[in-house]
Amino acid sequence: MSNIINSLQFLETQIDNIFIQHPGLKTFFDDNYLDFRGKENLTIKAFFNSFDEAYYKDQATSKEILAKSMYNFYVSLLEAEKKHVLNDVQSITIMPWNNKLWEKEKYSELTINSGDIICIVWPTWSGKSRLLADIEWMAQKDTPTSREILVNWENPDKSFRYSSENKLVAQLSQNMNFVMDLSVIDFITLHAESRWIRNIEEVVGKVILEANLLAGEKFENTTPITSLSGGQSRALMIADTAILSKSPIVLIDEIENAWVDRKKALELLIKEDKIVLMATHDPVLALLWNKRIVIKDWWIASIIESSKEEREILHELEEIDKKVMAYREKLRKGEKLN
Repeated sequence: MSNIINSLQFLETQIDNIFIQHPGLKTFFDDNYLDFRGKENLTIKAFFNSFDEAYYKDQATSKEILAKSMYNFYVSLLEAEKKHVLNDVQSITIMPWNNKLWEKEKYSELTINSGDIICIVWPTWSGKSRLLADIEWMAQKDTPTSREILVNWENPDKSFRYSSENKLVAQLSQNMNFVMDLSVIDFITLHAESRWIRNIEEVVGKVILEANLLAGEKFENTTPITSLSGGQSRALMIADTAILSKSPIVLIDEIENAWVDRKKALELLIKEDKIVLMATHDPVLALLWNKRIVIKDWWIASIIESSKEEREILHELEEIDKKVMAYREKLRKGEKLN
């Protein structure tokens, strides 16, 4: 790998410089109780030389062993960073399949690009959950539906299917329950640190700001996540998924039940170039985007493109929706309706 420097070059690298390029390396220092604070201007070699032999003896190690371990950690770090090719996902394609009667779905293929939103509508027990599961699993004709999902018009690498770290798909379900005893800012900071985000404070602030723009009721940075309402929890997770998650594909199940600003939530995901599939019965959301998938009897019965007439209906529905939202907000504030 051309961007991995050799061990001798690594030892001559200044600590603060390598932290700028690879902040994840701080983990090695912390895990091995190597206090670098106040020594950031030293090279890694000079840093190790700053400890006497008694220190290494007390730690049951040696300068050479620690330096070699740090270099190996650095190499692994770069290899992991290079595997983060999720940003290269420009499209997914759902290929047609045959149902139990060997009837083929009546479309050639459905390609969804970055920044696109496709709505899924369905009657009860129609196979909506199965379609979402096939996409999440990146099905390769090995699920009960024998459906095939392509990434950038190719079969996805197996690492995308089996890796817990490099997941292509993030799913926002209807239920969001937190059990960790952390404040909102600590929770999002923890997630940012696990992603080796460089400008953590800025990114964490952006996530919380966007979440408050989506939530019906605002919350503080110090609010315990276990105290968040259902709508606040969904708003926080939508903002977190849009801004912090590396997964390029987002599956959303019935966002109309989330008590969040639905349109703003979807616009945020689009702005972050996510591929969004949204299961919804909300007519405003279903007509807001160009295409929707209709699921019946466990297969894609049709793919409908919004017509001019539907666009006119959408305008009427949006006006009604604004009134309903305004009334709901008044009720929330304890005001009388008029």
